[in-house]
Amino acid sequence: MKSLFKSLYIANRLYFFLTAEVVLFVLGFFFPLLYSIALYLTVITAALIVVDFIILFSNKNGFFARRDTYDKLSNGDKNSIQLFVENKYMFAVKINVIDELPFQFQSRNISFTLAVEPGKSKTLEYTVIPVKRGEYHFGAINIYVKSPVGFIEKRYRFSQDMMVPVYPSFMQMRKYELLAISNRLTDSGLKKIRKIGRNSEFDQIKEYVAGDDYRTINWKATARKNKLMINQYQDEKSQQVYSVIDMGRIMRMPFEGLSLLDYAINSSLVISNIAMLKSDKAGIVTFSNKVQSVLVADRKGGHLNKILQLLYNQKTGYLESDYENLYLHIKTRINQRSLLLLYTNFESLAGLQRQIKYLRRLAKDHLLVVIFFENTELRTYVDKPAESTEEIYDKVIAEKFIYEKKLITRELEKYGIHTILTSPQKLSVNTINKYLELKMRGLI
Repeated sequence: MKSLFKSLYIANRLYFFLTAEVVLFVLGFFFPLLYSIALYLTVITAALIVVDFIILFSNKNGFFARRDTYDKLSNGDKNSIQLFVENKYMFAVKINVIDELPFQFQSRNISFTLAVEPGKSKTLEYTVIPVKRGEYHFGAINIYVKSPVGFIEKRYRFSQDMMVPVYPSFMQMRKYELLAISNRLTDSGLKKIRKIGRNSEFDQIKEYVAGDDYRTINWKATARKNKLMINQYQDEKSQQVYSVIDMGRIMRMPFEGLSLLDYAINSSLVISNIAMLKSDKAGIVTFSNKVQSVLVADRKGGHLNKILQLLYNQKTGYLESDYENLYLHIKTRINQRSLLLLYTNFESLAGLQRQIKYLRRLAKDHLLVVIFFENTELRTYVDKPAESTEEIYDKVIAEKFIYEKKLITRELEKYGIHTILTSPQKLSVNTINKYLELKMRGLI
Protein backbone atom coordinates (compact mmCIF):
# COMPACT_ATOMS: atom_id res chain seq x y z
CA MET A 1 0.00 0.00 0.00
CA LYS A 2 2.87 2.35 0.83
CA SER A 3 4.51 1.80 -2.55
CA LEU A 4 1.15 2.36 -4.24
CA PHE A 5 0.74 5.81 -2.75
CA LYS A 6 4.37 6.65 -3.56
CA SER A 7 3.65 6.01 -7.22
CA LEU A 8 0.35 7.95 -7.28
CA TYR A 9 0.42 11.56 -8.49
CA ILE A 10 -2.32 14.07 -9.31
CA ALA A 11 -2.28 15.43 -12.85
CA ASN A 12 -2.89 19.07 -13.78
CA ARG A 13 -6.18 18.18 -15.48
CA LEU A 14 -7.71 17.13 -12.16
CA TYR A 15 -6.66 20.42 -10.54
CA PHE A 16 -8.38 22.34 -13.36
CA PHE A 17 -11.59 20.33 -12.91
CA LEU A 18 -11.57 20.80 -9.13
CA THR A 19 -10.97 24.52 -9.51
CA ALA A 20 -13.87 24.81 -11.93
CA GLU A 21 -16.15 22.90 -9.50
CA VAL A 22 -15.17 25.15 -6.60
CA VAL A 23 -16.01 28.21 -8.70
CA LEU A 24 -19.40 26.67 -9.63
CA PHE A 25 -20.16 25.90 -5.97
CA VAL A 26 -19.40 29.51 -5.03
CA LEU A 27 -21.58 30.84 -7.83
CA GLY A 28 -24.24 28.30 -6.84
CA PHE A 29 -25.06 30.42 -3.76
CA PHE A 30 -26.36 33.06 -6.16
CA PHE A 31 -27.55 30.82 -9.01
CA PRO A 32 -29.07 27.50 -7.80
CA LEU A 33 -28.80 25.88 -11.22
CA LEU A 34 -25.00 26.19 -11.11
CA TYR A 35 -24.99 24.51 -7.71
CA SER A 36 -26.73 21.44 -9.19
CA ILE A 37 -24.29 21.37 -12.12
CA ALA A 38 -21.39 21.51 -9.66
CA LEU A 39 -22.79 18.49 -7.78
CA TYR A 40 -23.14 16.46 -10.96
CA LEU A 41 -19.59 17.40 -12.04
CA THR A 42 -18.25 16.35 -8.64
CA VAL A 43 -19.85 12.92 -8.93
CA ILE A 44 -18.59 12.50 -12.49
CA THR A 45 -15.09 13.59 -11.47
CA ALA A 46 -15.03 11.12 -8.58
CA ALA A 47 -16.17 8.33 -10.92
CA LEU A 48 -13.52 9.22 -13.49
CA ILE A 49 -10.83 9.22 -10.79
CA VAL A 50 -11.83 5.69 -9.79
CA VAL A 51 -11.84 4.56 -13.44
CA ASP A 52 -8.49 6.22 -14.03
CA PHE A 53 -7.02 4.57 -10.94
CA ILE A 54 -8.26 1.13 -11.95
CA ILE A 55 -6.98 1.18 -15.53
CA LEU A 56 -3.57 2.57 -14.48
CA PHE A 57 -2.90 0.43 -11.42
CA SER A 58 -4.59 -2.83 -12.44
CA ASN A 59 -1.54 -3.56 -14.63
CA LYS A 60 1.56 -3.70 -12.41
CA ASN A 61 3.90 -3.82 -15.39
CA GLY A 62 2.13 -1.45 -17.73
CA PHE A 63 5.30 0.31 -18.78
CA PHE A 64 8.98 -0.50 -19.29
CA ALA A 65 12.09 1.67 -19.71
CA ARG A 66 15.86 1.23 -19.75
CA ARG A 67 18.93 3.40 -20.19
CA ASP A 68 21.40 2.44 -22.93
CA THR A 69 24.89 3.92 -22.72
CA TYR A 70 28.51 2.97 -23.32
CA ASP A 71 30.24 0.88 -20.68
CA LYS A 72 32.43 3.98 -20.18
CA LEU A 73 32.14 7.65 -21.13
CA SER A 74 34.77 9.80 -22.84
CA ASN A 75 35.99 12.83 -20.90
CA GLY A 76 35.45 16.19 -22.59
CA ASP A 77 33.43 14.70 -25.48
CA LYS A 78 29.76 14.46 -26.39
CA ASN A 79 28.51 11.08 -25.19
CA SER A 80 25.16 9.76 -26.37
CA ILE A 81 22.65 8.42 -23.83
CA GLN A 82 19.56 6.57 -25.10
CA LEU A 83 16.33 5.85 -23.24
CA PHE A 84 14.19 2.98 -24.49
CA VAL A 85 10.50 3.18 -23.44
CA GLU A 86 7.75 0.66 -24.15
CA ASN A 87 3.98 0.91 -23.54
CA LYS A 88 2.47 -2.40 -22.36
CA TYR A 89 -0.99 -0.99 -21.69
CA MET A 90 -3.91 -1.75 -24.01
CA PHE A 91 -4.46 1.95 -24.67
CA ALA A 92 -2.39 4.95 -25.71
CA VAL A 93 -0.74 6.87 -22.90
CA LYS A 94 1.00 10.19 -22.45
CA ILE A 95 4.25 10.06 -20.54
CA ASN A 96 6.73 12.44 -18.99
CA VAL A 97 10.25 10.97 -18.81
CA ILE A 98 12.77 12.41 -16.33
CA ASP A 99 16.27 10.94 -16.16
CA GLU A 100 18.29 11.50 -12.99
CA LEU A 101 21.80 12.52 -14.04
CA PRO A 102 24.97 12.22 -11.92
CA PHE A 103 25.60 15.26 -9.72
CA GLN A 104 28.79 16.05 -11.69
CA PHE A 105 26.69 17.33 -14.61
CA GLN A 106 24.82 19.82 -12.40
CA SER A 107 21.77 19.40 -14.63
CA ARG A 108 18.14 18.67 -13.78
CA ASN A 109 16.46 19.44 -17.09
CA ILE A 110 16.68 16.12 -18.97
CA SER A 111 12.99 15.41 -19.54
CA PHE A 112 10.77 14.36 -22.43
CA THR A 113 7.00 14.53 -22.92
CA LEU A 114 5.45 12.29 -25.57
CA ALA A 115 2.58 9.96 -26.45
CA VAL A 116 3.10 6.23 -26.93
CA GLU A 117 0.61 3.99 -28.74
CA PRO A 118 -0.46 0.66 -27.16
CA GLY A 119 2.17 -2.06 -27.53
CA LYS A 120 4.63 0.36 -29.15
CA SER A 121 8.09 1.52 -28.09
CA LYS A 122 10.22 4.61 -28.68
CA THR A 123 13.86 5.55 -28.24
CA LEU A 124 14.83 8.93 -26.81
CA GLU A 125 18.35 10.35 -27.04
CA TYR A 126 20.36 13.11 -25.43
CA THR A 127 24.07 13.92 -24.98
CA VAL A 128 26.23 14.67 -21.96
CA ILE A 129 29.74 16.15 -21.76
CA PRO A 130 31.66 15.05 -18.65
CA VAL A 131 34.58 17.26 -17.61
CA LYS A 132 36.14 15.10 -14.88
CA ARG A 133 37.39 11.53 -14.77
CA GLY A 134 35.89 9.13 -12.24
CA GLU A 135 32.70 7.27 -11.38
CA TYR A 136 29.39 8.79 -12.47
CA HIS A 137 26.28 7.42 -10.75
CA PHE A 138 23.02 7.76 -12.67
CA GLY A 139 19.78 7.70 -10.69
CA ALA A 140 16.45 6.29 -11.82
CA ILE A 141 14.51 6.80 -15.02
CA ASN A 142 11.20 8.23 -13.79
CA ILE A 143 8.21 7.59 -16.08
CA TYR A 144 4.98 9.44 -15.24
CA VAL A 145 2.14 7.72 -17.15
CA LYS A 146 -1.28 9.25 -17.86
CA SER A 147 -4.26 7.40 -19.32
CA PRO A 148 -6.72 9.02 -21.75
CA VAL A 149 -8.72 10.17 -18.68
CA GLY A 150 -5.67 12.10 -17.48
CA PHE A 151 -6.72 12.81 -13.87
CA ILE A 152 -3.93 10.94 -12.15
CA GLU A 153 -0.44 9.73 -13.01
CA LYS A 154 1.40 6.55 -12.12
CA ARG A 155 5.14 6.74 -11.61
CA TYR A 156 7.46 3.95 -12.73
CA ARG A 157 11.18 3.87 -11.80
CA PHE A 158 13.81 1.94 -13.80
CA SER A 159 17.61 1.53 -14.04
CA GLN A 160 18.32 2.87 -10.57
CA ASP A 161 21.87 3.36 -9.26
CA MET A 162 23.71 2.77 -12.53
CA MET A 163 27.46 3.54 -12.38
CA VAL A 164 29.38 4.49 -15.53
CA PRO A 165 33.11 5.39 -15.36
CA VAL A 166 34.44 8.41 -17.26
CA TYR A 167 37.80 7.67 -18.91
CA PRO A 168 40.29 9.95 -20.68
CA SER A 169 39.10 10.93 -24.14
CA PHE A 170 39.14 7.65 -26.06
CA MET A 171 36.84 9.26 -28.66
CA GLN A 172 39.59 11.76 -29.52
CA MET A 173 42.08 8.89 -29.57
CA ARG A 174 39.98 6.92 -32.06
CA LYS A 175 39.48 9.99 -34.24
CA TYR A 176 43.21 10.50 -34.72
CA GLU A 177 43.80 6.76 -34.93
CA LEU A 178 41.50 6.50 -37.95
CA LEU A 179 43.16 9.53 -39.56
CA ALA A 180 46.60 8.03 -38.98
CA ILE A 181 45.63 4.64 -40.41
CA SER A 182 44.17 6.25 -43.52
CA ASN A 183 47.08 8.74 -43.79
CA ARG A 184 44.62 11.63 -43.53
CA LEU A 185 46.12 13.42 -40.53
CA THR A 186 46.42 16.63 -42.57
CA ASP A 187 42.60 16.71 -42.87
CA SER A 188 42.47 17.49 -39.15
CA GLY A 189 44.87 20.41 -39.24
CA LEU A 190 48.07 18.39 -38.94
CA LYS A 191 50.97 19.62 -41.03
CA LYS A 192 52.49 17.61 -43.82
CA ILE A 193 56.19 17.75 -42.94
CA ARG A 194 58.96 17.40 -45.48
CA LYS A 195 61.63 14.93 -44.43
CA ILE A 196 64.94 16.80 -44.19
CA GLY A 197 67.06 14.12 -42.58
CA ARG A 198 67.31 10.37 -42.33
CA ASN A 199 67.01 8.20 -39.28
CA SER A 200 66.52 4.90 -41.04
CA GLU A 201 67.67 1.32 -41.09
CA PHE A 202 68.36 -0.98 -44.04
CA ASP A 203 65.36 -3.02 -45.19
CA GLN A 204 66.18 -4.78 -48.49
CA ILE A 205 67.78 -4.55 -51.94
CA LYS A 206 65.30 -4.23 -54.77
CA GLU A 207 65.26 -3.48 -58.48
CA TYR A 208 65.31 0.17 -59.46
CA VAL A 209 62.05 1.62 -60.81
CA ALA A 210 61.42 5.08 -62.20
CA GLY A 211 61.08 7.60 -59.39
CA ASP A 212 63.40 5.87 -56.93
CA ASP A 213 66.18 7.99 -55.38
CA TYR A 214 69.27 7.38 -57.54
CA ARG A 215 71.46 8.13 -54.51
CA THR A 216 70.42 4.77 -53.01
CA ILE A 217 71.77 2.74 -55.95
CA ASN A 218 73.79 -0.27 -54.76
CA TRP A 219 76.59 -0.47 -57.35
CA LYS A 220 77.91 -3.85 -56.20
CA ALA A 221 74.49 -5.47 -56.49
CA THR A 222 74.02 -3.69 -59.84
CA ALA A 223 77.26 -5.22 -61.18
CA ARG A 224 76.24 -8.71 -60.03
CA LYS A 225 72.70 -8.52 -61.44
CA ASN A 226 73.64 -6.53 -64.54
CA LYS A 227 70.70 -4.16 -63.84
CA LEU A 228 70.14 -1.25 -61.56
CA MET A 229 69.53 -2.27 -57.92
CA ILE A 230 68.88 0.07 -54.99
CA ASN A 231 68.96 -0.11 -51.21
CA GLN A 232 65.56 0.31 -49.61
CA TYR A 233 65.36 1.82 -46.12
CA GLN A 234 62.64 2.14 -43.54
CA ASP A 235 62.32 4.48 -40.59
CA GLU A 236 63.84 3.23 -37.40
CA LYS A 237 61.23 1.66 -35.13
CA SER A 238 60.77 1.04 -31.45
CA GLN A 239 61.84 4.49 -30.29
CA GLN A 240 60.59 5.31 -26.79
CA VAL A 241 58.03 8.11 -26.41
CA TYR A 242 57.14 9.12 -22.85
CA SER A 243 54.29 11.46 -21.91
CA VAL A 244 55.47 13.17 -18.71
CA ILE A 245 52.46 14.79 -17.02
CA ASP A 246 52.80 17.50 -14.38
CA MET A 247 49.95 16.98 -11.90
CA GLY A 248 50.86 19.94 -9.68
CA ARG A 249 48.81 23.00 -8.78
CA ILE A 250 49.70 24.86 -11.99
CA MET A 251 47.66 22.30 -13.96
CA ARG A 252 44.47 22.98 -12.02
CA MET A 253 43.43 25.95 -14.15
CA PRO A 254 40.12 25.26 -15.98
CA PHE A 255 39.37 25.91 -19.63
CA GLU A 256 35.82 25.35 -20.95
CA GLY A 257 35.07 23.23 -17.88
CA LEU A 258 38.06 20.90 -18.31
CA SER A 259 41.25 21.37 -16.26
CA LEU A 260 44.63 21.70 -17.98
CA LEU A 261 45.53 18.38 -16.35
CA ASP A 262 42.66 16.59 -18.08
CA TYR A 263 43.61 18.19 -21.41
CA ALA A 264 47.12 16.83 -20.88
CA ILE A 265 45.81 13.38 -19.96
CA ASN A 266 43.58 13.25 -23.05
CA SER A 267 46.46 14.35 -25.28
CA SER A 268 48.79 11.76 -23.70
CA LEU A 269 46.38 9.00 -24.62
CA VAL A 270 46.18 10.27 -28.20
CA ILE A 271 49.93 10.65 -28.74
CA SER A 272 50.64 7.27 -27.11
CA ASN A 273 48.29 5.58 -29.56
CA ILE A 274 49.77 7.45 -32.55
CA ALA A 275 53.31 6.55 -31.46
CA MET A 276 52.39 2.87 -31.22
CA LEU A 277 50.77 3.01 -34.65
CA LYS A 278 54.07 4.44 -35.94
CA SER A 279 55.85 1.38 -34.45
CA ASP A 280 57.31 3.32 -31.50
CA LYS A 281 56.96 2.44 -27.84
CA ALA A 282 54.76 4.58 -25.57
CA GLY A 283 55.12 5.15 -21.84
CA ILE A 284 53.70 7.40 -19.13
CA VAL A 285 55.24 9.29 -16.19
CA THR A 286 53.10 11.35 -13.79
CA PHE A 287 54.45 13.54 -11.00
CA SER A 288 53.69 16.38 -8.61
CA ASN A 289 55.55 16.67 -5.29
CA LYS A 290 56.84 13.18 -6.09
CA VAL A 291 56.75 10.79 -9.04
CA GLN A 292 53.36 9.13 -8.73
CA SER A 293 53.46 6.50 -11.46
CA VAL A 294 55.71 5.19 -14.22
CA LEU A 295 54.55 2.93 -17.03
CA VAL A 296 57.56 1.64 -18.96
CA ALA A 297 57.38 2.29 -22.72
CA ASP A 298 56.15 -0.68 -24.73
CA ARG A 299 53.95 -1.51 -27.71
CA LYS A 300 52.81 -5.05 -26.95
CA GLY A 301 49.18 -6.08 -27.22
CA GLY A 302 47.15 -4.71 -24.36
CA HIS A 303 49.66 -1.95 -23.58
CA LEU A 304 47.27 0.79 -24.74
CA ASN A 305 44.68 -0.47 -22.28
CA LYS A 306 47.31 -0.27 -19.51
CA ILE A 307 47.90 3.37 -20.47
CA LEU A 308 44.16 4.06 -20.43
CA GLN A 309 43.71 2.48 -17.00
CA LEU A 310 46.72 4.31 -15.54
CA LEU A 311 45.51 7.69 -16.80
CA TYR A 312 41.97 7.00 -15.55
CA ASN A 313 43.20 6.26 -12.02
CA GLN A 314 45.37 9.36 -11.65
CA LYS A 315 44.43 11.43 -8.60
CA THR A 316 46.13 14.57 -7.38
CA GLY A 317 46.00 17.04 -4.56
CA TYR A 318 47.53 19.68 -6.87
CA LEU A 319 50.66 20.09 -4.73
CA GLU A 320 53.84 21.93 -5.73
CA SER A 321 55.71 20.05 -8.48
CA ASP A 322 59.19 18.71 -7.67
CA TYR A 323 61.29 18.71 -10.85
CA GLU A 324 64.42 17.56 -9.05
CA ASN A 325 62.66 14.39 -7.97
CA LEU A 326 61.38 13.94 -11.53
CA TYR A 327 64.90 14.25 -12.97
CA LEU A 328 66.38 11.73 -10.52
CA HIS A 329 63.57 9.26 -11.19
CA ILE A 330 63.90 9.48 -14.98
CA LYS A 331 67.69 9.27 -14.67
CA THR A 332 67.43 5.91 -12.86
CA ARG A 333 64.37 4.43 -14.59
CA ILE A 334 64.74 5.43 -18.26
CA ASN A 335 68.18 4.41 -19.53
CA GLN A 336 67.54 4.54 -23.30
CA ARG A 337 67.44 7.92 -25.03
CA SER A 338 63.76 8.76 -25.42
CA LEU A 339 61.39 11.47 -26.52
CA LEU A 340 59.98 13.14 -23.40
CA LEU A 341 56.77 15.12 -23.94
CA LEU A 342 56.52 17.17 -20.75
CA TYR A 343 52.99 18.55 -20.18
CA THR A 344 53.23 21.44 -17.75
CA ASN A 345 52.53 25.16 -17.51
CA PHE A 346 54.66 28.21 -16.74
CA GLU A 347 52.93 31.52 -16.13
CA SER A 348 56.12 33.56 -15.66
CA LEU A 349 59.77 33.55 -16.61
CA ALA A 350 60.66 33.43 -12.92
CA GLY A 351 58.68 30.22 -12.57
CA LEU A 352 60.70 28.67 -15.39
CA GLN A 353 64.03 29.85 -13.95
CA ARG A 354 63.40 27.81 -10.79
CA GLN A 355 63.16 24.61 -12.85
CA ILE A 356 65.40 25.28 -15.85
CA LYS A 357 68.47 23.47 -14.47
CA TYR A 358 66.51 20.22 -14.17
CA LEU A 359 65.03 20.63 -17.64
CA ARG A 360 68.53 21.17 -19.06
CA ARG A 361 69.75 17.97 -17.40
CA LEU A 362 66.82 16.04 -18.86
CA ALA A 363 67.57 17.49 -22.30
CA LYS A 364 71.16 16.20 -22.13
CA ASP A 365 70.04 12.58 -21.88
CA HIS A 366 66.78 12.71 -23.83
CA LEU A 367 64.97 14.66 -26.52
CA LEU A 368 62.81 16.95 -24.38
CA VAL A 369 59.71 18.81 -25.58
CA VAL A 370 58.13 21.18 -23.04
CA ILE A 371 54.41 21.65 -23.71
CA PHE A 372 52.68 24.54 -21.97
CA PHE A 373 49.53 26.58 -22.48
CA GLU A 374 48.44 29.93 -23.83
CA ASN A 375 45.93 31.86 -21.76
CA THR A 376 43.28 32.21 -24.47
CA GLU A 377 41.06 34.40 -22.29
CA LEU A 378 43.84 36.98 -22.08
CA ARG A 379 44.25 36.85 -25.87
CA THR A 380 40.50 37.41 -26.35
CA TYR A 381 40.58 40.32 -23.91
CA VAL A 382 43.58 41.94 -25.62
CA ASP A 383 41.93 41.68 -29.04
CA LYS A 384 38.85 43.61 -27.86
CA PRO A 385 38.98 47.41 -28.28
CA ALA A 386 39.49 49.34 -25.03
CA GLU A 387 36.63 51.63 -24.02
CA SER A 388 38.18 53.35 -21.01
CA THR A 389 41.52 54.34 -19.52
CA GLU A 390 41.22 51.56 -16.96
CA GLU A 391 40.75 48.98 -19.74
CA ILE A 392 43.85 50.30 -21.50
CA TYR A 393 45.91 49.65 -18.36
CA ASP A 394 44.37 46.17 -18.03
CA LYS A 395 45.20 45.38 -21.66
CA VAL A 396 48.81 46.45 -21.18
CA ILE A 397 49.12 44.07 -18.21
CA ALA A 398 47.49 41.27 -20.21
CA GLU A 399 49.90 41.84 -23.11
CA LYS A 400 52.79 41.64 -20.66
CA PHE A 401 51.66 38.16 -19.58
CA ILE A 402 51.27 37.06 -23.20
CA TYR A 403 54.74 38.37 -24.06
CA GLU A 404 56.21 36.55 -21.05
CA LYS A 405 55.02 33.25 -22.53
CA LYS A 406 57.07 34.05 -25.64
CA LEU A 407 60.09 34.81 -23.47
CA ILE A 408 59.67 31.40 -21.82
CA THR A 409 59.73 29.78 -25.28
CA ARG A 410 62.91 31.65 -26.24
CA GLU A 411 64.60 30.75 -22.95
CA LEU A 412 63.92 27.04 -23.43
CA GLU A 413 64.99 27.05 -27.07
CA LYS A 414 68.22 28.82 -26.07
CA TYR A 415 69.22 25.59 -24.31
CA GLY A 416 68.13 23.34 -27.19
CA ILE A 417 64.84 22.35 -25.57
CA HIS A 418 61.93 22.02 -27.99
CA THR A 419 58.69 23.76 -27.03
CA ILE A 420 54.99 23.76 -27.85
CA LEU A 421 53.01 26.83 -26.76
CA THR A 422 49.40 25.96 -27.50
CA SER A 423 45.80 26.66 -26.64
CA PRO A 424 44.15 23.77 -24.76
CA GLN A 425 41.75 22.88 -27.59
CA LYS A 426 44.65 22.51 -30.06
CA LEU A 427 46.87 20.55 -27.70
CA SER A 428 46.53 17.12 -29.33
CA VAL A 429 46.94 18.44 -32.88
CA ASN A 430 50.05 20.46 -32.03
CA THR A 431 51.59 17.60 -30.05
CA ILE A 432 51.12 15.15 -32.93
CA ASN A 433 52.58 17.74 -35.32
CA LYS A 434 55.67 18.06 -33.16
CA TYR A 435 56.08 14.30 -32.83
CA LEU A 436 55.82 13.81 -36.61
CA GLU A 437 58.21 16.70 -37.22
CA LEU A 438 60.85 15.29 -34.89
CA LYS A 439 60.43 11.86 -36.41
CA MET A 440 60.74 13.15 -39.95
CA ARG A 441 63.84 15.16 -39.04
CA GLY A 442 65.44 12.00 -37.72
CA LEU A 443 65.81 13.32 -34.17
CA ILE A 444 64.16 10.21 -32.72
